[in-house]
Amino acid sequence: MSIQFADESTEYRKARDELLDAEIALRRQMQSVADQRQKLPTGPAIKQDYAFDGLDADGKPSQFKLSQLFRDGSNTLLIYHYMFPRHPKETRPGTTEGKTASLPVTDQPCPSCTAILDQIDAAVPHYESAGKSFAVVAKTSLDRMRDVANERGWRNMRLISARDNTFKRDYLSEDKEGSQIPLMTVFKREADGTIRLFWASELSYAPRDPGQDERAIGTLETFWNMVDLGPGKRPDFQPQLDYGCCHGHR
Repeated sequence: MSIQFADESTEYRKARDELLDAEIALRRQMQSVADQRQKLPTGPAIKQDYAFDGLDADGKPSQFKLSQLFRDGSNTLLIYHYMFPRHPKETRPGTTEGKTASLPVTDQPCPSCTAILDQIDAAVPHYESAGKSFAVVAKTSLDRMRDVANERGWRNMRLISARDNTFKRDYLSEDKEGSQIPLMTVFKREADGTIRLFWASELSYAPRDPGQDERAIGTLETFWNMVDLGPGKRPDFQPQLDYGCCHGHR
């Protein structure tokens, strides 16, 4: 089946149909990768039921174990490992707004991670309504995470601090020097209550093609996927904590 837009040339339609074939192949490949992921062998059980700082149902600071991050009736927990504080080699400027601006730039969050979480926040209610659980973990304090959430307008993501445990180190989102690394992990809760690692994004540790960003979180990066729909290659651009244009400070 081929469609046609008003006033398009034969050359355009021929090239577009060839691209459509490639897009269909990509769709099949994405499904194939998802199928392959679902067939992973049983992953390792968690080393310990890690304790995190978070907020209880009344919005008061409390401690939660990893097992308590699974919502009732959910056996899937997706965790985004927030680079907060940012990587020590990060050179982008810090924010100039809110309480976060009072922190040294080295203690502020990663701009790219923050941009990803801006995009994920709106998706969380849909994800959790589908029977899943989601949380954001960072090595900084819970208060600092809450400040960023308030400044960014995040409403839906569960924020937890791993400042006082080894969770991020054990699951490879923190190196031996304490530098933070972008990562996502998915944990599965078995019928007997055992919690196992199901999958983790590992592209940060994989070789890159020449001239290509590592694309650590892959197809979840809505912004870059939007850019790829338009003309031209990906621009020489890095997300920032503040912008002087567009819709507000973001």
